[in-house]
Amino acid sequence: MRILFIGCVVYSKVILEHLLNENYEIVGVLTKDDTGFNADYFDISSIALKNNIPFLKTKNVNEEHILSWVKSLNADVTYCFGWNSLIGSDFISLIPRGVIGYHPASLPQNRGRHPIIWALVLGLKETASTFFMIGEGADDGDIVSQNKIPILEEDSSATLYDKLIESSKSQVIMFTNQLIDNSLVPIKQDHSASNVWRKRSKVDGKIDFRMSSRSIYNLVRALTKPYPGATVVSDGNEFVVWKVSIAETSLVNLEPGKVLAANENKYLVKCGLSTDAVLIEEHDFSNNISVGSYFI
Repeated sequence: MRILFIGCVVYSKVILEHLLNENYEIVGVLTKDDTGFNADYFDISSIALKNNIPFLKTKNVNEEHILSWVKSLNADVTYCFGWNSLIGSDFISLIPRGVIGYHPASLPQNRGRHPIIWALVLGLKETASTFFMIGEGADDGDIVSQNKIPILEEDSSATLYDKLIESSKSQVIMFTNQLIDNSLVPIKQDHSASNVWRKRSKVDGKIDFRMSSRSIYNLVRALTKPYPGATVVSDGNEFVVWKVSIAETSLVNLEPGKVLAANENKYLVKCGLSTDAVLIEEHDFSNNISVGSYFI
């Protein structure tokens, strides 16, 4: 099975290395230079160089010179794992067994952007590691493999990312072997059950202390590393918060955003509900935040 591999993030790196370690034939690699778009960017051309695999870098796999190069590889299948632009029909037509993509969500539900972040922001208890056949639509092709992944209270974007990788490593071996022995039977998605998550913006990462402590906890754990972090504003300065825990206070008559206590560089802050508070445990505050001041 001759595999062309496309990707540009840490997830891509891990799965490509896993396939190579298991002695599958990678005949080409497509990746890109860092554009600042992917917080978890990784240049997988270094892996291609190490293993003497032909590679090209491009922002658009649908360009004519890329299509000519892809045709010359005679790949049986393409794995596109960790790529943020659509693959056109001209590219797909060059690959006899099709293009398989990856989406860390419970397709047909939760198509679209930032699936790890939105799952945590929304407080979902479960997501999925899903491989699917790429067509002209976004995340709507037949499902090749899907494993449900529980989301625990203590999970963050980093721990959920790791869970998805571990599941993917076994899944990709299983369906690659099924491709080899012609036993793979993809399952059509129920499009009537689908929804599409939107692209998040900078404002989506701002902590509003009128929110509940639970909502703030979910936002912070969703945006922690490898992502850019949730933000707060104090005295006109923006700072990043990496970790909070849910707390309580008996001071029900105080406004959201007020700093109630400070100890060992940790800050207890009033939230939106009557006894709600969060303890800011990890952050990048560059100046002292005084008790009685406000995050607004």
